[in-house]
Amino acid sequence: MRNPHDIIIKPVISEKTTDLMADSKYTFIVDNKANKVEIANAVEKIFNVTVERVNTLKVKGKNRRMGRFIGKTPTRKKAIVTLKEGDKIEIIEGL
Repeated sequence: MRNPHDIIIKPVISEKTTDLMADSKYTFIVDNKANKVEIANAVEKIFNVTVERVNTLKVKGKNRRMGRFIGKTPTRKKAIVTLKEGDKIEIIEGL
């Protein structure tokens, strides 16, 4: 079994995600190979909460230029985790 800290990379903090926190929905950047069950188990172990639902989406990388050189940002996977009513993740709430 994989380490939960290898699955959950970092939380996503933006206006949209902070609005979702009012509905007990938290957004994380996760490992590209992680599935919904692994993500739910990792969030439950790291933050000691109960996960009801996990929605995932892939964010395709964009082309970027540095002068005449063309590069690409990496493709990422985001997970929107819905917690049981009443549960909160305190680390993210304080930001």
